[in-house]
Amino acid sequence: MTSYGSYRTVRLSPRRSSLARALAKDSPLRRLDWIMILAALALSLMGSLLVWSATRGRDSLTHGDPQYFLYRHLTNLLIGVGLCVAVIVLGTRRLRTAVPFVYLAVILMLFAVLSPLGSTINGAHSWIQFGGGFSIQPAEFAKLAIVLGMAVVLSARVDAGEREFPPTRSVLQGLGVAAFPMAVVMLMPDLGSVMVMAVTTLGVLMASGAANRWTFGLLAGGAAGALAVWQLGILDQYQIDRFAAFANPALDPAGVGYNTAQARIAIGSGGLFGMGLFHGTQTTGQFVPEQQTDFVFSVAGEELGFVGALVMIGLLGVILWRACRIARQATDLFGTILAAGAVTWFAFQAFENIGMNLGIMPVAGIPLPFVSYGGSSMFAVWIAIGLLQSVRSQRPIAI
Repeated sequence: MTSYGSYRTVRLSPRRSSLARALAKDSPLRRLDWIMILAALALSLMGSLLVWSATRGRDSLTHGDPQYFLYRHLTNLLIGVGLCVAVIVLGTRRLRTAVPFVYLAVILMLFAVLSPLGSTINGAHSWIQFGGGFSIQPAEFAKLAIVLGMAVVLSARVDAGEREFPPTRSVLQGLGVAAFPMAVVMLMPDLGSVMVMAVTTLGVLMASGAANRWTFGLLAGGAAGALAVWQLGILDQYQIDRFAAFANPALDPAGVGYNTAQARIAIGSGGLFGMGLFHGTQTTGQFVPEQQTDFVFSVAGEELGFVGALVMIGLLGVILWRACRIARQATDLFGTILAAGAVTWFAFQAFENIGMNLGIMPVAGIPLPFVSYGGSSMFAVWIAIGLLQSVRSQRPIAI
């Protein structure tokens, strides 16, 4: 064994198993963050059980097949993992050159939603519907496009060694990269996705090392923009009603506040260990609407109890911890921004989703990462996992 600084080179004997050889220092498998990958897989599989429990008795949704959503959720997971592997194989260097094309493709999809190709599902005009019941929600991929686009623009001159921090021009370009898809999504309007994008943009900007005045300016601009959106009447009435119900939960518990009220009843009835999978009274009684998507956390609270919900949050915490570690150890600013963007995105979206189930955040109609049913969301978060693994693979691996 020979030591080189803080890293060590280990000579494998011929008798080592094939697995040991596969995990040798120079093997791509050795460079993956298996703790993050296993946590994401566990969370996704946990989500499949919760989605199954929430839908197996709803014949109007399942077309008489109790396993309908289970199979589709698992299929989405397999596709998501496949996309993750593809991103890892592609690598950050080749991915960096492909970012402009990815960004343009996402923008075109967003405009397609606003065209006659777009369709409305559950009151949100955010989808492109295809044949065979297949649909995509481009706003989920817009989150990826913002992180990737801003990472390229903000890191270009820093990684080239020209500047220590992103210059004013790069910051303005980065904000423009984020503002354009956010404006298109706001026209749908999809306020929940815009909230996630705005917070992600703030996290990316802070991670880039840009001057603090940009952070404060973005916060002030966000507040002014929110006020303008409210005053100009861009929001639909149901979105305004959701904010009103959040401000005053007793305003309309049988109407606009019904979802949150029923979700809180479900979570509260679960107690410490829950009623058992498939045995939740609120879930089997179908009292909570959209329980396989926006309110899937209420299934965990009712059927798995406080302990089960804590496990779910713990798995999310593991993913965030490992992503923060990748951001801190990245070899360039591009990798740091990618990882920080993913952390901000996952953390805020999870907080908003769980918060609206608990009544501490307004209902915004966004999925719980890795858990909620939905192909677009599952694909996007697993692509992000692939990006994180690609960033990690660029650094030396300690043994």
